[in-house]
Amino acid sequence: MAKVLYIMANPKPVSASFSAQAGEAFLTEYKAQNPQDEVITVDIYKEEIPYIDKDVLSSWGKGAKGIELTADEAAKAKRMGELVNQFVDADKYVFVTPLWNLSIPARLKAYIDTVAIAGKTFRYTPAGPEGLLKGKKVLHIQARGGMYSEGPAKELEFGDRYLRAITSFMGIEDYEHIAMEGHSALPDQADAILQKGITKAKEVASKF
Repeated sequence: MAKVLYIMANPKPVSASFSAQAGEAFLTEYKAQNPQDEVITVDIYKEEIPYIDKDVLSSWGKGAKGIELTADEAAKAKRMGELVNQFVDADKYVFVTPLWNLSIPARLKAYIDTVAIAGKTFRYTPAGPEGLLKGKKVLHIQARGGMYSEGPAKELEFGDRYLRAITSFMGIEDYEHIAMEGHSALPDQADAILQKGITKAKEVASKF
């Protein structure tokens, strides 16, 4: 039995989000194909996601020295520990995101910061950083209103590129990407773009 983290990073209702609709199609097909697997949803906009702030930084410094934490420091450190342990415990990850201002939503970046923790998902060695999540896999379902797969905007896409880089940094090399793009630039083709993405999500689910 595999454990899947379904990481939703869009505050819109499913009906108003291309990425969420494709994500739901993926989930339905995946669960049908893998009824024994456990799927855990992490809704970035509903979960408590700590940002790296003065309390978090202070808790790290104090923790290394065995100094007692304040209540705020302890609460944030505890929550970050819960999130990173949940992440490490999973076998597969499905990120469902929009492309906002050429990148990922800020709350998703905050979530990544809670799970990219030395000693948990990577470690430092004399030869350089080493990822600790080898053998796991990632699917990124992404909606982007413009065209970024080719042409002049290709080098401006930092959402999927970042997720691919940071998960690789954590040792995950099995990475797949479903991009639904152009629905804002080509509104007359939006329905076709969505349906193509949903079809692709179902195909990927059958073998993920």
